[in-house]
Amino acid sequence: MELDLKITNGTIIDGTGSPGFVGDVGVRGGKVVALGRVDGGAAQTIDARDRVVAPGFVDIHTHYDAQVLWDRMLTISPWHGVTTVVMGNCGFGVAPTRPAHRGLILRTLEKVEGMSLEALEAGIGGEWPFETFPQYLDAIERRGMAINVGVLIGHTPVRLYVMGEAATERAATADEIAQMRAIVRAGIDAGAVGFATSKAPSHVGYGGRPVPSRVAEFDEIKTIAGALADAGRGVVQATVGPGLFFGEFAELAREIKRPVTWTALLAGMLGPGSHRMLLDRSIELVREGLPIIPQVSCRPLMFDFDFKEPFAFESLPAFKPISAADFAGKMRLYRDPAFRQTVKDTFASSMAGPFTGACSRMEISSSPNRPELEDRTVADVARAAGIDAVDCMLDLAVETDLKARFRMAVMNNNDDEVAELLSDERTVLGLSDAGAHASQLCDACFSTHLLGHWVREKKVLTLERAVQMLTSRPAEVFGISDRGRLAVGVPADVVVFDSTTVGASKLRRVRDMPAGADRLVADATGIDAVIVNGRIIRRNGTDAVDPNGSLPGKLLRNGAARER
Repeated sequence: MELDLKITNGTIIDGTGSPGFVGDVGVRGGKVVALGRVDGGAAQTIDARDRVVAPGFVDIHTHYDAQVLWDRMLTISPWHGVTTVVMGNCGFGVAPTRPAHRGLILRTLEKVEGMSLEALEAGIGGEWPFETFPQYLDAIERRGMAINVGVLIGHTPVRLYVMGEAATERAATADEIAQMRAIVRAGIDAGAVGFATSKAPSHVGYGGRPVPSRVAEFDEIKTIAGALADAGRGVVQATVGPGLFFGEFAELAREIKRPVTWTALLAGMLGPGSHRMLLDRSIELVREGLPIIPQVSCRPLMFDFDFKEPFAFESLPAFKPISAADFAGKMRLYRDPAFRQTVKDTFASSMAGPFTGACSRMEISSSPNRPELEDRTVADVARAAGIDAVDCMLDLAVETDLKARFRMAVMNNNDDEVAELLSDERTVLGLSDAGAHASQLCDACFSTHLLGHWVREKKVLTLERAVQMLTSRPAEVFGISDRGRLAVGVPADVVVFDSTTVGASKLRRVRDMPAGADRLVADATGIDAVIVNGRIIRRNGTDAVDPNGSLPGKLLRNGAARER
């Protein structure tokens, strides 16, 4: 029987870490049916001579929960060889949501996801085709998507669904916690790959209030996560913060006996060299037999932001009044000498962690009134003007009505430290944040950056190890059972790339979101073909399918596609 697709003469790297070998891949009915030497004809053939043929990449930390409702291609992930994503991370999402709470959940996403409210409203539309989490899964499955999607059920919408606006204000009662646990169990039964929560101080919602998950006591988190123990499946994704770190992870893993993956172990997160102490502590827990897996990133945590929504600084107490202020209030604060002094003291303090000396690393990325300042550091411009760097930064923000943009690597910008984290096999590659902070950062290109920067240029990783980090390792952690490997009988998710040119371009700003909203994107180089469930969806940098037509992506309920 003729094949649907044959990929010939490529260097096959199967995702397991085994050495690559030259051979062919035969695909029929959406699955790999032959590997090695493949005879016979095919409806389509890709000549992969001098190319690598690998499993499609798996991105376990995305925030496409809203975007999937208007962008069936889930851009830009497929541009970079990603064929499977997990969304719902950090406890965020759009389901379950009562009709009365839709505005509040969108305003929360506006803050934490860096997406305009107008874009979210225009993209989702006035009539949401779901209320409960199972209905949400059904809705995105009906719509279809170009790549495969797994979904975590998020603490923030669950808490809001049960408690209303009190979710941002108080501890839950025993009855409310029981309701939340039941909702999460129903979500797992419907196909969620796990439960996600966050205590991160930077996760500030509408009006400067903490997102609902941050208000929860640890006993609430532990009780809700017990739904995974009851179901005997699922992973907990936790974003660290006060009251949710190693001690709590250990207690949680012991009690529910499910994997806990935490976000994120970054170089410099507690100051220079702190990564080693944090990695060692995480390793101790693994040696105790606890399935606790830190997520690491291969890219600097680089924000391009303005002072209308300075997400990068929202974990700092000095900026708490900014989070609660409207535009006029922000302008007043930025002009206020007392506020400025507080910011100066914060940036000068050794206790500010990655924000100590921020102005020396902060560049001006866009200055509408004074373009000659662009790409210079704030500290350099301040020295030339003979003024304090914080005054320079805030003067520029105010004189442009908060339109000036600034760029700063907050963490993960020491290559030697990042190399240590990437080289430890007890970590897992995550934190692309694809779909989040859309106007402020873009790390959805992490896969091509890993292959270009860390394999080809830095030679920190072998190609086989890097492919394993992008495929079978994240799939294993999240219980995605049939993705991440090239083997006979598995779904044909494949990426064909040129190892001599693969990489990610410089970020560029585009206005392709609903309501004309902007975002940052990065183009890929060296990606020849992206194949999902046997269909070519990208070829030589362009879409090979109609975004409005039939698409091959599957909803991975509990980590696997189900026939429905």
